[in-house]
Amino acid sequence: MTPYQKWISFYTMLRKDVVRMFRIWVQTFLPSVMTSVLYFLVFGTVLGSRIGDMQGVDYMTFVVPGLVMLSIVTSAYANTSFTFFTSKFFARSIDEILVSPTPPWLLIVGFIGGGVVRGFLTGTLVLLVSLFFTDISLSIASVLIIAGFAFLTALVFALAGLVNGIYAKSMDGISIVPTFVLTPLVYLGGVFYSINTLPEWWQTLTYANPLCYLINGFRDAFLGVADVSLWLSFLVLFSLIGVLGSVNWYLIRTGLGLKQ
Repeated sequence: MTPYQKWISFYTMLRKDVVRMFRIWVQTFLPSVMTSVLYFLVFGTVLGSRIGDMQGVDYMTFVVPGLVMLSIVTSAYANTSFTFFTSKFFARSIDEILVSPTPPWLLIVGFIGGGVVRGFLTGTLVLLVSLFFTDISLSIASVLIIAGFAFLTALVFALAGLVNGIYAKSMDGISIVPTFVLTPLVYLGGVFYSINTLPEWWQTLTYANPLCYLINGFRDAFLGVADVSLWLSFLVLFSLIGVLGSVNWYLIRTGLGLKQ
């Protein structure tokens, strides 16, 4: 394929997914925003005054990075897994793509593109909502780091969602992992609390959770406070991108999990 043909292939897959998510924005964007509003009202307004400060900042401000991260993770993962699953079983467009000269890496980039866009936009909306409840001020450097971190996080979980979409054989298959694996890992990664407040044995378990590094890296970029360094968080991000990208390339290249 020529570079122009590759661009047309990528643009077609991405445009189709982006048009779909904006057509049903009530299902793709609104739930995350409404959930975040409820979190701010309950954990921030009601419980925040009782909890007090966390790592030197008020509690409502402390949970903002975690809630933004939560929306990015769930949106990017759900979008990619659902898009690939429907392409395989309902639209059956995956068959035409597989028999075309489209290389595996381009197919991966095309399918995760929509997940990255949705994750990034959802995170931006949640951040804008948080401004009504908090008084966060960000420098230009912080904004650039946050945007880069959000993009890489959306990329990681779009790749993870693609693995789920490849292996899923039913709608239950694309919902069981976010419900029983992804959501507990996010909540136990330090969204609503500082890891330093946990018992020592629980801290050890938390540091084995990769989402702990992503949430804390995001919080470091936002507030300048975290339980792990920002650079370690970036290292974990790039490692996950490398591993998940390789897994997806292998699955697409060999056809594992693609049989209907």
